[in-house]
Amino acid sequence: MAQLKLTELVKTLPWASCLVGKKKTKTLTEPHQLTATLSCVIGVARSLVSGGRWFPEGPTHMLPLLMRALPGVDPNDFSKCMITFQFIATFSTLVPLVDCSSVLQERNDLTEVERELCSATAEFEDFVLQFMDRCFGLIESSTLEQTREETETEKMTHLESLVELGLSSTFSTILTQCSKEIFMVALQKVFNFSVSHIFETRVAGRMVADMCRAAVKCCPEESLKLFVPHCCSVITQLTMMDGKKLLLYREQLVKILQRTLHLTCKQGYTLSCNLLHHLLRSTTLIYPTEYCSVPGGFDKPPSEYFPIKDWGKPGDLWNLGIQWHVPSSEEVAFAFYLLDSFLQPELIKLQQYSDGELEMSRDDVLQSLTIVHNCLIGSGNLLPPLKGEPVTNLVPSMVSLEETKLYTGLEYDHILNNSEDDTKSLFLIIKIIGDLLQFQGSHKHEFDSRWKSFNLVKKSMENRLHGKKQHIRALLIDRVMLQHELRTLTVEGCEYKRIHQDMIRDLLRLSTSSYSQVRNKAQQTFFAALGAYNFCCRDIIPLVLEFLRPDRQDVTQQQFKGALYCLLGNHSGVCLANLHDWDCIVQTWPAIVSSGLSKAMSLEKPSIVRLFDDLAEKIHRQYETIGLDFSIPKSCVEIAELLQQSKNPSSGQTMLSSEEIKEGLTRQQEKNADALRPWKFEHIGIGLLSLLLRDDRVLPLRAIRFFVENLNHDAIVVRKMAISAVAGILKQLKRTHKKLTINPYDMSGYSKPTQILAGDRPDNHWLHYDSKSIPRTKKEWESSCFVEKTHWGYYTWPQNMVVYAGVDEQPKLGRSREDLTEAEQIIFDHFSDPKFVEQLITFLSLEDRKGKDKFNPRRFCLFKGIFRNFDDAFLPVLKPHLERLVADSHESTQRCVAEIIAGLIRGSKHWTFEKVEKLWELLCPLLRTALSNITVETYNDWGTCIATSCESRDPRKLHWLFELLLESPLSGEGGSFVDACRLYVLQGGLAQQEWRVPELLHRLLKYLEPKLTQVYKNVRERIGSVLTYIFMIDVSLPNTAPTASPRVPEFTARILEKLKPLMDVDEEIQNHVMEENGIGEEDERTQGIKLLKTILKWLMASAGRSFSTAVTEQLQLLPLFFKIAPVENDNSYDELKRDAKLCLSLMSQGLLYPHQVPLVLQVLKQTARSSSWHARYTVLTYLQTMVFYNLFIFLNNEDAVKDIRWLVISLLEDEQLEVREMAATTLSGLLQCNFLTMDSPMQIHFEQLCKTKLPKKRKRDPGSVADTIPSAELVKRHAGVLGLGACVLSSPYDVPTWMPQLLMNLSAHLNDPQPIEMTVKKTLSNFRRTHHDNWQEHKQQFTDDQLLVLTDLLVSPCYYA
Repeated sequence: MAQLKLTELVKTLPWASCLVGKKKTKTLTEPHQLTATLSCVIGVARSLVSGGRWFPEGPTHMLPLLMRALPGVDPNDFSKCMITFQFIATFSTLVPLVDCSSVLQERNDLTEVERELCSATAEFEDFVLQFMDRCFGLIESSTLEQTREETETEKMTHLESLVELGLSSTFSTILTQCSKEIFMVALQKVFNFSVSHIFETRVAGRMVADMCRAAVKCCPEESLKLFVPHCCSVITQLTMMDGKKLLLYREQLVKILQRTLHLTCKQGYTLSCNLLHHLLRSTTLIYPTEYCSVPGGFDKPPSEYFPIKDWGKPGDLWNLGIQWHVPSSEEVAFAFYLLDSFLQPELIKLQQYSDGELEMSRDDVLQSLTIVHNCLIGSGNLLPPLKGEPVTNLVPSMVSLEETKLYTGLEYDHILNNSEDDTKSLFLIIKIIGDLLQFQGSHKHEFDSRWKSFNLVKKSMENRLHGKKQHIRALLIDRVMLQHELRTLTVEGCEYKRIHQDMIRDLLRLSTSSYSQVRNKAQQTFFAALGAYNFCCRDIIPLVLEFLRPDRQDVTQQQFKGALYCLLGNHSGVCLANLHDWDCIVQTWPAIVSSGLSKAMSLEKPSIVRLFDDLAEKIHRQYETIGLDFSIPKSCVEIAELLQQSKNPSSGQTMLSSEEIKEGLTRQQEKNADALRPWKFEHIGIGLLSLLLRDDRVLPLRAIRFFVENLNHDAIVVRKMAISAVAGILKQLKRTHKKLTINPYDMSGYSKPTQILAGDRPDNHWLHYDSKSIPRTKKEWESSCFVEKTHWGYYTWPQNMVVYAGVDEQPKLGRSREDLTEAEQIIFDHFSDPKFVEQLITFLSLEDRKGKDKFNPRRFCLFKGIFRNFDDAFLPVLKPHLERLVADSHESTQRCVAEIIAGLIRGSKHWTFEKVEKLWELLCPLLRTALSNITVETYNDWGTCIATSCESRDPRKLHWLFELLLESPLSGEGGSFVDACRLYVLQGGLAQQEWRVPELLHRLLKYLEPKLTQVYKNVRERIGSVLTYIFMIDVSLPNTAPTASPRVPEFTARILEKLKPLMDVDEEIQNHVMEENGIGEEDERTQGIKLLKTILKWLMASAGRSFSTAVTEQLQLLPLFFKIAPVENDNSYDELKRDAKLCLSLMSQGLLYPHQVPLVLQVLKQTARSSSWHARYTVLTYLQTMVFYNLFIFLNNEDAVKDIRWLVISLLEDEQLEVREMAATTLSGLLQCNFLTMDSPMQIHFEQLCKTKLPKKRKRDPGSVADTIPSAELVKRHAGVLGLGACVLSSPYDVPTWMPQLLMNLSAHLNDPQPIEMTVKKTLSNFRRTHHDNWQEHKQQFTDDQLLVLTDLLVSPCYYA
């Protein structure tokens, strides 16, 4: 059933859009509508052309759509042109363009749809020729003379290059899918156009060449007969096709090369070099020669092959039948002949020039290098590998590191011109070196572009309905080709030889050139080469660091910058400063730090300063901990020995003896035993040193002392890094605490339930906070089983539940200095020193960034680690500082003490009861003082402090804190701000405990309920937020037990009782309560308004944070909100009205449960009878949002749909004009989304209302009361007109069969009294606006008489008529 619904949806929705555009596409004057329509159709193209049992007539739409889309090839609208190209290419890829009309006379077993398709295919030739005419018009409009001023560039713009790509790919697709007959007609048309016109070669000429290339690529044999003798001007593009077909014309092509390769004009010899390049590629590469949608092509008689059966057919992955071009011996011989004829002479000339035996101008050098480069990239996969001796002694190894020859290159002695300012030649030298090192037939950037394009096409062409991979054959062939190229591009892990060493060193020389552009291009090639050869970085790093040495006097700033860039690397290549190699880091990091003393270093140059910043930032961001112990399992050694003994495949290497294997293992063990020796740097140095912190190895003592001492460094950057580092060191030194496995069911005394039940259960009740059983003595403390993870037990228990063992089994506390390790003694000595601690507190109390400082988690981790590792050893030193800081109300000092207290509370996790009790005797007065001194700048910090303190802590351990926070938070001392802050801090602590503190939540709710009538806005908002967290755990989900925490229904019931004085009054409620505490008794109404303000804050906060939607009791508040909420959006309204409007908006967006629907509708019906028209108006706005957000829940309830229909139609007859108009808007929306249907009873009802007779006009005194009250008859008549208008406006983009008559009925009321006349005019105006785009199609639904009437109504009379 679901599949049927989905299919029907896909079948109807897109074609609604398509049919809207059908007639319009004759002119295509609405580009936005066209673009949307074509995009929609492209998405369902596979489903359309393949037909199938759900939509068998789908293929018949294809050809009409293609013909109507042709005007979209518009040179004046880029987006329209590109979407049209995509549209035509998509359908052409899916359908063989073969004329099947002759099949009608040969076969009689065709279905009706197939017969229709056979007749339609006769138009394929017309379509192809018309498309070509459109393309020729586009080309003629794109010439430089048409699109450029004299001063503008002659290069192709970005938009023109995209149009060129769309044109060439679409035309290539069409020719690939054509039958031979259609192809020959198209070929002749292209040939005639190309030889009869002369275009410049920058824009229009390239487009013509693209079309010629597409023809030659599709059918080389026929195309070359026409083009080679004729079109030398576009021959560059014509040679990118099957190499075998080119051999027939090799003599002509070689003559052209001999005459053009050494032209003086750069553009001329560049085109000739491209010809040479494409000739070599076409004869040496392996590539598919055809991309038809079915294997074997379409050149078969109709009796054997029926192309219509293959419309939209996916490719068979296991039977693709790819036709590959594999270079033959003749093609290889021709390629070598070309190299001998054109490459060898240039190499000899360049060698002689390099040796000083031949004089050459710069232009001649550039020309020779261009020829060499094009020969190289044209035949890169054919040339033999580079030869040379391997570079040895880069790494110690007992096995051979020789490679398997899987790559190719060129034996070539390159040159570096002595003229450093000849940048054009240097650019080509860089390209030649890069291609020698890495080129294997294609470049990475070209592959990435094709890969991206492939993925876009694949997504566009996939069969979304089928669900499985049903890709077309052309895509599968393209993917195979991409896989082949990816394999050839993989050149990592190659053996590093002397010739590679020479070339990479030359790249380094160019990377430190005086010219920035040369440096930039050389560096990109340098980075790519570093990733290709094993261990070459070890050879290059010392050469790079030579430029950074402080004692070098001959290094220029350009060389210095170039060396820094070489260390930095690019975003995807190797970063020499951050290699995963200890031997390299030992060299690079000290060199970076000491380079500040170099003569070439200048902090006055922003570029050098930025380079150092980028270098340090990249090292910090990308550094990964490097292993120290490299152990090889015995099983790996055994497998390696067997692999070494294998004869198939044979390794061809000398076998290692058992003694040599043992020696290798011994060497590795010795290497693991070598210790790291840290060094001392400043700023960057400490940052690099902090990266050496690791989990498995404690830092050496010198490094620990260095970091601890730098806690009081003068530079804030150093202090920040030292704080993080010392926190990490303390975590390294953390002692292991013993854990025990327990059975939670034994603890509770209840057996395991048969099924999972979330929430408060008897077996997890023992984890709740209970003031009667909290541990207050040492014995109770040590006998309690504390569970720190607050989420354990709510849903279910962990399979293996572990808790900390008793105090007696934990590491010793209160250790003397002699009991500490050497590393701990360093920290102990410094934090026991009052002067050191005083200086540290002074620094931590300083302001860093004015107005932006926040609670710092790194400082918190530092103090947490100190009190965790050394328990209360440092409290005597810190106590006076804490007392001083708490009394100081400055922002930075308050933040500092908050960080220390949070660390102190979390660090006391494993302290004994006596120590914890003394701690809270100290902390409770401090916290009271801090909360009384809280300010606008610090309340966030104290909230974070308490929340952090309570995170992942058993609430029974923190009962001192919770009891302190619950001490009359709304005492009034300090004003409303302090009250709100106390609630905020309390909320932060309780929110971390989630379900574990139901007693505290009940106590807090009981305390807050009498105080809900607060007059201060900030306190009300905070109470609303606190109430949200109090009721957070009250969720009603399947398999969830009722919560022991406070419940929303019970609380809301009590609130409803208190709000009765407001709910019983049937009039609008105005806010007359000022924000000041009144003296004396207040009446119930005033108390109710104060309470209502707080409840509104709660409901608004709950809408975004709570886990469940409004409960039934909360929905009973709706009538009250309807009375208050204003109609207009005006910020000048008071808080009560604005909050009520916002609360109604949020509640209307909430999910309704099915059992709540009748209650909500009952409330809406009740409010619709209210005497307040504001309430009746708001009911309609609420109804709109509620229905759209709960559409399927309402549609599943027929009674609810009937009730809503009755409610909206009844409010159409409301005495208030604004209510009637909103009812019409609501009805139009419900009709448009098919929630309600425009049936006959509804139409009859509205027509009957329209026929209501109006009373005769009587003469009255102007301004009398009777003039302002509409008669009942007028209201009914207006309701009927509004209903008909809503029906008309519910179909803004089409004309149903019932609409013409409704418009005629409306036109009869154009002369009725106001407001009927205005309603009719507005309806007709909106109809004209929404139907204007497709009026040529829509007016066919009207009769001539109706059109005449409608034209009179819609066309304004002429002023001069």
